[in-house]
Amino acid sequence: MDFKSKCFLIYDVPKFFNVNTTSSNKNLKVKKVKQYPGFLVQLGKHNDFNTYFKSTFSKSSVQKFRRYNRRLEHCFSITYKMYYGDIDKKEYDFVFSYFNTLLTKRFDDKQITNNNLNPKEWDFYYDVVYPLILEKKASLFVIYNDGVPITVRLNYFSEDIIFDAITVFDIDYSKFHIGKISIMKILEWAFENDFKVFDFTKGYFDYKVKWSDLKYDFEYHIYYDSKSIIATLTAHFLNSFFQLKQYLREKDFNTKLHKLLFFIKKNQSNNAVSYNIKPIIKSEEYKYEKTEEIDINKSKNSFLKKIVFDYLYTSSENLKHINLFKCNTAPNTYVLIGGKEPQVITCV
Repeated sequence: MDFKSKCFLIYDVPKFFNVNTTSSNKNLKVKKVKQYPGFLVQLGKHNDFNTYFKSTFSKSSVQKFRRYNRRLEHCFSITYKMYYGDIDKKEYDFVFSYFNTLLTKRFDDKQITNNNLNPKEWDFYYDVVYPLILEKKASLFVIYNDGVPITVRLNYFSEDIIFDAITVFDIDYSKFHIGKISIMKILEWAFENDFKVFDFTKGYFDYKVKWSDLKYDFEYHIYYDSKSIIATLTAHFLNSFFQLKQYLREKDFNTKLHKLLFFIKKNQSNNAVSYNIKPIIKSEEYKYEKTEEIDINKSKNSFLKKIVFDYLYTSSENLKHINLFKCNTAPNTYVLIGGKEPQVITCV
């Protein structure tokens, strides 16, 4: 009611909410600026997950996604956990610690900054999410491998809407498409618990386009006293400013900026390891003398994890049946012994 000589900015108004923005006072004007695309799944329009899944993806894609899931569970000791309404504080701290580690690892690999990892912002999430889980206003969905989180998904809840807030997966498992598996599992849970909408929220990503069945826009709403010159000028400035930001965003300027900020802050290059892997021919076994066994869970050997996991996906072997040894007769060379023929790994 008190808007005389004032200007107000309301962030992130989703158009699909159909918010009534009319005012009974003709002097209170509003400007609406499109800022981000949003994507959601209208769960209420589908009978169950399988109906939605088959109507969204082709038969071959559905089979492929289910194959990814089976392969992951075959190669590792996989469990799924939705923390919603109840979570032990020690377990919460454990998951949140891995959440941070996986996010850092993911964005270091992408070589861009992530504002969620700002210490003050991360501390804010840590403080507020725990009580929200107990109140069923938030959840953490976690996929574990042998008790270790390999994907974490933070969601918020309204009465019948799930808002997908922050999600991350361990990039060492990328061959297994665990990002897709995580979406499958959270949507299955959403259908089983009678939610009407799963909202991927703001920001464009290819996976959101593929999984959603409704695209909408987020807007910034600028209210101002049209009788006030200062308030009107402020509103026009804000409108122009956010239009410019949207233009730059559509030109992908923000991605370039994040990469530049990453370079300035970290000044590090991509640490991906190039390698060759091939079966050891029986007649050449003498060339690869094995010495110490390698534990890929130790930080100094972490670069070998993705190599081993990629092999598991291709060979469909279980991690428990795999042993890795350092080769004594050649530098940067390792011998992998599993249920099938031995492999030699040469890192470049």
